[in-house]
Amino acid sequence: MKPVRVPFVYDSTTIRRTLARPPVSGLEVEVAGAPGNPQLAGQLIRDGILDVMVLNPGTRRMDGLEILLETLEQLPMPVIVRSALAGTGADGAAKTLESGAAGPIALPRSGAGEFPHQSRSQLCRAAKRRPAGAARRVVLVGASTGGPEALGVALRALPVQSPGLLIVQHMPEPFTAAFARHLDGQCAIAVKEAEDGDLVLPGRALLAPGNRHLRLRSCGGRYYAEVRTGPPVCRHRPSVDVLFRSGARCAGADAVGVLLTGMGSDGARGLLCLKQAGAATIVQDEPTSVAFAMPYAAIRLGAAAQVHPIEGIAPAILAACQ
Repeated sequence: MKPVRVPFVYDSTTIRRTLARPPVSGLEVEVAGAPGNPQLAGQLIRDGILDVMVLNPGTRRMDGLEILLETLEQLPMPVIVRSALAGTGADGAAKTLESGAAGPIALPRSGAGEFPHQSRSQLCRAAKRRPAGAARRVVLVGASTGGPEALGVALRALPVQSPGLLIVQHMPEPFTAAFARHLDGQCAIAVKEAEDGDLVLPGRALLAPGNRHLRLRSCGGRYYAEVRTGPPVCRHRPSVDVLFRSGARCAGADAVGVLLTGMGSDGARGLLCLKQAGAATIVQDEPTSVAFAMPYAAIRLGAAAQVHPIEGIAPAILAACQ
């Protein structure tokens, strides 16, 4: 069985050295590092796929509550608060638990070296709470003519905990930032114009900037937005095909591809790549499309597994992410 990988965030050098010793053979818990400050902890999390974080909220070198809130906001990972009061919980731990941590954990009286051993049951239970399929899901959306209205309908229907989205809407360069702000003010999820290196997060949609291609990139178990120039594809920059093909490469069956109203055929072949990679593929139907050419091109290629009116797009996305 694969061990649960746990970083222990402490400012005590002695405790960090003890926890950083090689794990005991056969132990269900593997210590994945013992950083002493939030910068090192953040880098450790970005570099690998971890299961549970154990945080000492009373450390002198950082605000434990602040780093925990940042972690919960950015990473779908259970966090356990270390309490020095053997299960009763300090004030800081109690406040942190209100922010959504998985539970308190006591430092064993026998010393930090026994922490992974004596606490392995709680750590393993917490790891099971980590969102799996939905947290790894990423939704890729393409649209053209009629897309601004269609995107508004679909995005407004998504709850705040929806998987992260990357969106290509054919739109001139000066207007994409304003369009992203307009959607952000209407939706429960956050919407912003994508910047190169943006982390793909649950509850946030990244919109391709005008005149730039948007690609999905995977690194260290996380998804990122890649914003680049380059020649037009299907006469468009940004191109839906470019986004969809990057999703097929990086996410495969963890992706959901959505092609909405639009002229031309941009996105049809990319959607087929997604389907062949095991992704769920959804297109908007003809009656609710301002221009049905893009969805129809995907249907004709056999790339569309589902066809829905615009009001059914958001429910179909959520169902595909279960």
